[in-house]
Amino acid sequence: MTQAELRLCSLLLQEHFGEIVEKVGNSLLRTGPRPLRLLAGDTGLLPDQVKKALCVLIQHNLVRYEVQPRGSVEYEARSERILRILRYPRYIYTAKTLYGDPGELLVEELLLHGHLSMSCAVARVADRLTETMEDGKTMDYSEVSSTFVRLADTHFIQRCPMVPEIPRGAKAPPPPAPALAIAEKDMYVVPRLSLVGKGKRRHSCDEEEEGEHKAKRQKQEGGTSETPPDDGIYWQVNLERFHQHFRDQALVSAVASRMDQTSSEVVRTMLRMSEIFRSLPAGYNIGKQVLDQYLALLADDPLEFVGKSGDSGGGTYTVSILWGELGVPRPETFLSSGIVLDLSPYRPAQGPGVPGHGHAGVHRGGEVTQRPGACRAPPSPFQRPSLIPLLLHRFGSRCARIFRLLLRKKHLEQKQVEDFAMIPAKEAKDMLYRMLSENLVSLQEIPKTPDHAPSRTFYLYTVNVMAAARMLLHRCYKSVANLMERRQHEMRENKRLLEKSQRVEAILASMQATGAEAAQLHEVEEMITGPERQQLETLKRNVNKIDASENQVDETIFVLESFIESTMKRP
Repeated sequence: MTQAELRLCSLLLQEHFGEIVEKVGNSLLRTGPRPLRLLAGDTGLLPDQVKKALCVLIQHNLVRYEVQPRGSVEYEARSERILRILRYPRYIYTAKTLYGDPGELLVEELLLHGHLSMSCAVARVADRLTETMEDGKTMDYSEVSSTFVRLADTHFIQRCPMVPEIPRGAKAPPPPAPALAIAEKDMYVVPRLSLVGKGKRRHSCDEEEEGEHKAKRQKQEGGTSETPPDDGIYWQVNLERFHQHFRDQALVSAVASRMDQTSSEVVRTMLRMSEIFRSLPAGYNIGKQVLDQYLALLADDPLEFVGKSGDSGGGTYTVSILWGELGVPRPETFLSSGIVLDLSPYRPAQGPGVPGHGHAGVHRGGEVTQRPGACRAPPSPFQRPSLIPLLLHRFGSRCARIFRLLLRKKHLEQKQVEDFAMIPAKEAKDMLYRMLSENLVSLQEIPKTPDHAPSRTFYLYTVNVMAAARMLLHRCYKSVANLMERRQHEMRENKRLLEKSQRVEAILASMQATGAEAAQLHEVEEMITGPERQQLETLKRNVNKIDASENQVDETIFVLESFIESTMKRP
């Protein structure tokens, strides 16, 4: 991994888990898989501290372990999973958009704790929602539980692997570390629980102390708390399902911005349903002839959002977008006549607004005929325009024109670039060399003779899209790390003022709870002077800008990572 990725991973671990976990994670990222003994020696921490840090990292799926043939256990950091921490706000916002407040808090709790049982997650979310309600109102467990089931049905959450049961008669010694496994058919099966109850509000200090004394007394008397019905069944967030949703939304948005809203709904319906003509939303009352015109328009577009092959039965239309961990395009094919060929992997029926698919096969009316095999389509080109804003910002519109020209023509000599782009020779030469120094374009030599004499050699400029995407991805990682360090610097510089503001807010909250007069509240508010209040507003505005910038850069990172995975050769 690059230094920019290592630095960003280190900052993310430190911000979310503290210095000890950051030390352990950073050591694993730098050195690769290591056993516990070497890890403790490298970090200079106590073995107990290293064990606790590893427990935290394993709990959040940031570290994996493997038993070696000699019996030792080695731990390995998952850098790609650590970088996903940057995308947590986007996951939570997406869950809120699709499933409301209960879905938002369920995903937030699972991301916050790594994995939780269903009963524990439902209880936590119900309590948090009850806190935000008016007095006398509570959140029922059944409502949160139904949202949990919907998240599992649409594969946004999944079961964690479990320790397989050991037969009673087995005499073999237990392995140094358990091998976790789960059947694919059980990954989204929700246990049948009758969760009855309502969310609870936080108790006052006196009630909390009384509850602690009661718990201690039960412990001393040997009493044990009741075991939850789903004990041992834990759930985690399925990040790949969220990425799949982001890819679908990016494609629909790209079609809408390039063409119109109706075209985007055609593509959205192709992604969500089986028979496109019968499944268009009611608001889009278009006939079959108009639908064929939209499909032809999408197929003729140079960006190839939708491809067409063959003319029998009206032709076969395919939406090509990036798909899953395999990094290959996912073909979803529709016949214009109403017969649908869907070769995508199984995706369950989705809730409102969530793309979904059925089993692979040929769909006719409602019949499903299983059809083995898969096809591969060319990578979707909608990621390439992400490079153009960089050129416009750093080099100007003329460099962007040359870059687009090289993308279209593949290989050009310098004289051809000058003629096609209509740019003077001196300026074109300077721009090509500047982009060459930034690794945005590459130079290919084609000699006429074996001696490679410059006078008898063609020099062709071309764009290596993969190299340019990797360069931009590296800069994005570096930018996010700089933004995080800047935010931490702002918080450190104003630490005293922030602590003072928190103390004043706590005093005001306690006084309002006891029914203090307005004059007393105003007197406490005046503890923060006018210049300090203005400084706090400036700090809040700057931190909000930095947070928004981090989210925007992460969107670019997602597009570039998806493009690189789709075009990278797999063994």
